[in-house]
Amino acid sequence: MDRIRIRGGNELNGIIPISGAKNATLPLMIASLLTDDTLTLENVPHLADVELLTRILGNHGVDFSVAGKRFGQDAGIGRTIHFNARNIVDTTAPYELVSKMRASFWVVGPLLARMHEAKVSLPGGCAIGTRPVDIFIDGLRALGADIDIEAGYVVARAKGGLVGDRYRMPKVSVGATHTLMMAATLAKGETILENAAREPEIVDLAECLTAMGAKIEGAGTSTIRIDGVRSLSGARHRVLPDRIETGTYAMAVAMTGGDVTLTGTSADLLPTAVETLARAGATLTPVEGGIRVYRNGGGIAPVDVRTDPFPGFPTDLQAQFMALMTRANGTAEITETIFENRFMHVQELARLGADIHLSGQVARIEGVEKLKGAPVMATDLRASVSLVIAGLAAEGDTLVSRVYHLDRGFERLEEKLGNCGAEIERISG
Repeated sequence: MDRIRIRGGNELNGIIPISGAKNATLPLMIASLLTDDTLTLENVPHLADVELLTRILGNHGVDFSVAGKRFGQDAGIGRTIHFNARNIVDTTAPYELVSKMRASFWVVGPLLARMHEAKVSLPGGCAIGTRPVDIFIDGLRALGADIDIEAGYVVARAKGGLVGDRYRMPKVSVGATHTLMMAATLAKGETILENAAREPEIVDLAECLTAMGAKIEGAGTSTIRIDGVRSLSGARHRVLPDRIETGTYAMAVAMTGGDVTLTGTSADLLPTAVETLARAGATLTPVEGGIRVYRNGGGIAPVDVRTDPFPGFPTDLQAQFMALMTRANGTAEITETIFENRFMHVQELARLGADIHLSGQVARIEGVEKLKGAPVMATDLRASVSLVIAGLAAEGDTLVSRVYHLDRGFERLEEKLGNCGAEIERISG
């Protein structure tokens, strides 16, 4: 099992290219199930989750190629992948695949919309909370689906097809918004989704679906209107930049000091995180083609944050920001409102010398003068990269185990950081 070794103490200076967004790529890939034409996606990152989802889509009969090669042969950044679901051979998504990645559950929407049936295993993924699928099921039922839970599977049928309706989500859910928006594109009549998620990835999916012939209004607001069409065509779409990767590397620069330009991204994708980093003492300046991030020798200021749906502070940056606050000149509090079990990185940060106290969903971080390298273990995707950020600033060596979590969401992390002066290497086996 691979590990990552970091020798801390170096500033980061240079250029880091930002990959396409994982959280946009996955629903865009799933959207290929909605048409029998080819959907071409540009700027697709090379990630373990992308590879796993191609296996799941392949199980349904989706064909795919990368620059004329079969998937997996090109490890380069920003790939172009062609997906074709002309022949859907199976509407079942099996447990052994879906249990490994929660987002794969979203195939239930397109399969039900196009094939009028789907049998999808209840999902798995990172162990950061239960994240029930009630909203997905209730929303699809509102569109006329007949749904049962049988032996750990969601069995859905829509004889004659889905029918548009109004559905208000009881809480904001990015996954449910993706799924119901895709399902509604082929439903008869108008669907109105209220209390919808507003994330940039929702807008990106809506733009792709619109290019495929869907009629969607309001993406990026809390009310989305979809006027169903009989069929969708193929399209070509470029995946938007990864705002979580953008924020992660910005926090790494804020942690270590230095001066880095993040290319291929935009501050508009994460306004609250940018403002929060500025309060913490980092300077983020829009430049042509990206963002310049630097921090002078003034130290890191403590900042309280609360995670919230977009445009609030992203839960997917909470662990990284906590790592930054371990070196703050004072006390900071982080309140996690999205997932009930997303503080598993606290004990690992403590192994590096962090002083963190938990009370329910609130973490109180007392900044320390220095961190010291130690062996640590990743518990989930975002927690794993928080340990990397802490290790970059720690004295001595930090050895991060279970880095397969990292590979799910960060493309070529060691190379990107190493090119900016970090002493970081992957150890295989």
